[in-house]
Amino acid sequence: MRLWAWLDRSGVWPRFFLMETTAAAASAGGFFPSFLLLAFGTLVAAVLGAAHRLGLFYQLMHKVDKTSIRHGGESVAAVLRAHGVRFVFTLVGGHISPLLVACEKLGIRVVDTRHEVTAVFAADAVARLTGTVGVAAVTAGPGLTNTVTAVKNAQVAQSPVLLLGGAASTLLQKRGALQAIDQMSLFRPLCKFCASVRRVRDIVPTLRAAMAAAQSGTPGPVFVELPLDVLYPYFMVEKEMIPAQLPKGLMGRVVVWYLQNCLANLFAGAWEPRPEGPLPLDIPQASPQQVQRCVEILSRAKRPLLVLGSQALLPPTPANKLRAAVETLGVPCFLGGMSRGLLGRNHPLHIRQNRSAALKKADVVVLAGAVCDFRLSYGRVLNRKSSIIIVNRNRDDMLLNSDIFWKPQEAVQGDVGSFMIKLVEGLQGQTWSSDWVEELRKADQQKEQTYRDKALLPVPQHLNPVRLLQQVEETLPDNALLVVDGGDFVATAAYLVQPRGPLRWLDPGAFGTLGVGAGFALGAKLCQPEAEVWCLFGDGAFGYSLIEFDTFVRHKVPVIALVGNDAGWTQISREQVPRLGSDVACSLAYTDYHKAAMGLGAQGLILSRDNEDQVVKVLRDGQKLCQEGHAVVVNILIGRTDFRDGSISV
Repeated sequence: MRLWAWLDRSGVWPRFFLMETTAAAASAGGFFPSFLLLAFGTLVAAVLGAAHRLGLFYQLMHKVDKTSIRHGGESVAAVLRAHGVRFVFTLVGGHISPLLVACEKLGIRVVDTRHEVTAVFAADAVARLTGTVGVAAVTAGPGLTNTVTAVKNAQVAQSPVLLLGGAASTLLQKRGALQAIDQMSLFRPLCKFCASVRRVRDIVPTLRAAMAAAQSGTPGPVFVELPLDVLYPYFMVEKEMIPAQLPKGLMGRVVVWYLQNCLANLFAGAWEPRPEGPLPLDIPQASPQQVQRCVEILSRAKRPLLVLGSQALLPPTPANKLRAAVETLGVPCFLGGMSRGLLGRNHPLHIRQNRSAALKKADVVVLAGAVCDFRLSYGRVLNRKSSIIIVNRNRDDMLLNSDIFWKPQEAVQGDVGSFMIKLVEGLQGQTWSSDWVEELRKADQQKEQTYRDKALLPVPQHLNPVRLLQQVEETLPDNALLVVDGGDFVATAAYLVQPRGPLRWLDPGAFGTLGVGAGFALGAKLCQPEAEVWCLFGDGAFGYSLIEFDTFVRHKVPVIALVGNDAGWTQISREQVPRLGSDVACSLAYTDYHKAAMGLGAQGLILSRDNEDQVVKVLRDGQKLCQEGHAVVVNILIGRTDFRDGSISV
């Protein structure tokens, strides 16, 4: 079969055939004119090529079971189960009903949301917290277009997410079918792997390849399109595809034959056993020579500094082993993205404030999964006299802006966690002077004192958000998992609220996407039911997630949301008003979000200046309600401070 395909594409067989037949004709005295031989050879090649494209050769060797009631959704569910998938997030649609029903039958929990973007955000959270592939399934057309923001967010955050999308039947695409658009062109720029399944037998190998691609190299989202006719059973597809009464004319009969052949090719070999389990992953590793050069650079350092990014928490290195390696290394570190919380609270090596000043003073900086984008001022924050070691799975990220503002002494393309383990082994217990760490910690303490001072300042109305967040920090339990979604309120919380451990902090990542909160909270609570999931929302961001409290209630997913309600898009107005003299489009209202949540079946509480002395009690009440199985919204009316004056939002 592959030979015919190659012959058809290359044209080699026709040329070879013609050469042989032409030579034979010449030796026979030119009995047939050469143009007849050419026409005959071309005709044979065309017939064989058409037969291959129509699947006629495959159908000769593989059975079409016309009596089977099985459907392609069962193949999808079987692959997901074989890969350890526990949840599929969705918003239901007729295009994808078979795969949802099949997942339910195989014990995969199907969780339906009120918006498709939430389904993908939830899958993203599962991917980040479990190190496996998170899965979302949505219907065709607008169902898929609703996911674009979340898929792009997963791409930027390097999360392995599998998006399954319904589509119009293969024969009806580009013919004006319901919700039929060119979905592949839409998702190719966003995904590492895109495929449209055209036959039932291709479902299993395509999904296995997609799952492997999502996790290999630099992780990221993948997309598999599943048309209607590959998901539904034979008898249903036949009813829709083949006319009940056969036409009498020759052309009509040719069309019917073509449709019958397409149907047979669609289901030929559909239920033959195929491997369903995971394929090997391709994870880049640093070479021993690169590790040794980095060991030598770091061994000469007097003021080393480590900056860990999200990639450090990717499999195959478990978080506890990475933490042990960082502690053994003994180098002061800054933690960002998914690495936040790696060392727990108040660890002596964890420096939280004054990162720019520390980077300027360091003589060796290890950027382990960190990228020189806007978060590191495009590399300008690095001292040109410092020796920079950077390790990243993605070469483009690793060298971003290195030709302009900074230059690495050693650039290592490989897995960050594995590199850190090897680096520590190579240094063999080397230690550095404690003076450097103490200098950084003293600067930390001075900065934190300024926060405590700001917490005591009065605000014109409602509660001081700095003091409020300090009280949240004092209230959070050790098993809290923090989901953050917002602008000014959440950015303030990043300075004041500490994750309790590794993989206990979820933020959108470098894309800065508002609206991740409900989806992240949903995925997080399902993955870690023993954890208390606390969501910190700005009031602007909460508008995206409010309706999903219906989802939390229906699926009995108890989370607690704290809404910092200052009646505005404050992160934007901080710049817009003083620079441009107008607050246009920046104002909101002190909406009763807690009452809106109660209308959806959740529990609602309010904090304001009226019960300022009961902040901790109200937080404890919300925590207790959550522990009893309720989703909770605490609407916190806050005023405005100068805590983040000078911050930028672009």
